[in-house]
Amino acid sequence: MARSLSLVILLSVLLFSPAIYAGHDYRDALRKSIMFFEGQRSGKLPPDQRLRWRRDSALRDGSSAGVDLSGGYYDAGDNVKFGFPMAFTTTMLSWSIIDFGRTMGPEVRNAVKAVKWGTDYLLKATAIPGVVFVQVGDAYSDHNCWERPEDMDTLRTVYKIDRAHPGSDVAGETAAALAAASIVFRKRDPAYSRRLLDRATRVFAFANRYRGAYSNSLYHAVCPFYCDFNGYQDELLWGAAWLHKASRKRAYREFIVKNEVVLKAGDTINEFGWDNKHAGINVLISKEVLMGKAEYFESFKQNADAFICSILPGVSHPQVQYSRGGLLVKTGGSNMQHVTSLSFLLLAYSNYLSHAKKVVPCGELTASPALLRQVAKRQVDYILGDNPLGMSYMVGYGRRFPRRIHHRGSSVPSVSAHPARIGCKEGSRYFLSPNPNPNLLVGAVVGGPNVTDAFPDSRPYFVQSEPTTYINAPLVGLLGYFSAHSTWR
Repeated sequence: MARSLSLVILLSVLLFSPAIYAGHDYRDALRKSIMFFEGQRSGKLPPDQRLRWRRDSALRDGSSAGVDLSGGYYDAGDNVKFGFPMAFTTTMLSWSIIDFGRTMGPEVRNAVKAVKWGTDYLLKATAIPGVVFVQVGDAYSDHNCWERPEDMDTLRTVYKIDRAHPGSDVAGETAAALAAASIVFRKRDPAYSRRLLDRATRVFAFANRYRGAYSNSLYHAVCPFYCDFNGYQDELLWGAAWLHKASRKRAYREFIVKNEVVLKAGDTINEFGWDNKHAGINVLISKEVLMGKAEYFESFKQNADAFICSILPGVSHPQVQYSRGGLLVKTGGSNMQHVTSLSFLLLAYSNYLSHAKKVVPCGELTASPALLRQVAKRQVDYILGDNPLGMSYMVGYGRRFPRRIHHRGSSVPSVSAHPARIGCKEGSRYFLSPNPNPNLLVGAVVGGPNVTDAFPDSRPYFVQSEPTTYINAPLVGLLGYFSAHSTWR
């Protein structure tokens, strides 16, 4: 008989926990995790903007190309609008609402607003057939300055993909974002939902017909910042999976089945983030298998099961580690992006398994849905302060949190505090200052500690101290669930 992993994981959790921690206010953390997106807004801010130290910025974005590309999100601590991570952020915010919106309470309204801020921009970026505007701002020029977005005078160069310069990766992710968001708005705003789905259909057709990686077409603009290291194939499957879920059209099902092997659905199964969608594809598609509706997708469920087994503590895998404090650690920058995205998949899959009354076989061991939820919750609790340093890695949550995050708008005095312009190099003194940031970017989750659980609360250590939209987006779903299910059952 297969042994349960529960004992193995429970022992791991106890060993990783240096102290007994008080419970967390997941509802408060949820509210703050969504508010963070208001601090990342570009364009003209609405009257209900809650982070009042921010002001309008980049209102003329797109004008050099004769289009309106104002709006959208700055991805992290700089002032560039990168379309690839912005689209992934929007997809994950939408998935968070689709799966966990019912338990978000009144905060679901703010989560929906965060999605719409992203989709309104993506609709602008895809307004011309056969073209997707994928970036606004010259990253080298921007990174050479330390200035708040309201003062920004760096190059706002517009970059696009088209038939002659393809980018199936960013176009496929954009199609996924629009399709996922169409589900969010299906009952809330049917006309807007139809518009999103129609646009997703068109963008996906473009991505599929004109195949190629956008980092080949726009290498000097997007690399090394958001280079497509993983290839565009996963984004085509990802886009098709969301279009299938949103439209229920047979053509997308057939595309997925036909292209599963060609587009490498089974590759790098324990990777999921803005560049690599493999684990997400398998978990998303597996829901239909577990509901008994799609036996033809069985191989995706097998991949999803393998993904689960590969990231659990107590099951050895060369690409996944756990720190002594219990944090999931993967190679590459900004580790919290892996923590939140992989934990989201654990939680989503646990719910699908629960409804189907299934478990995951991991060799001689089995993993129950309750166990997957425990592992995901342990990661969320680590972020909120249950760690060796006793530090919350969410700004504004708990008694101790990062004060010197790598973020231009947060670290430079606000317009209300310092109305005069602060120039490109003049802002360097704020970057180098040992003082805490003057503006609290509430809800921002930073890149976080390394495998030793150490964390330098210092702006120059950007890998650890910089927040990103794609760290927070999956966390919204996790917090939405645990705000209503806080006990380990």
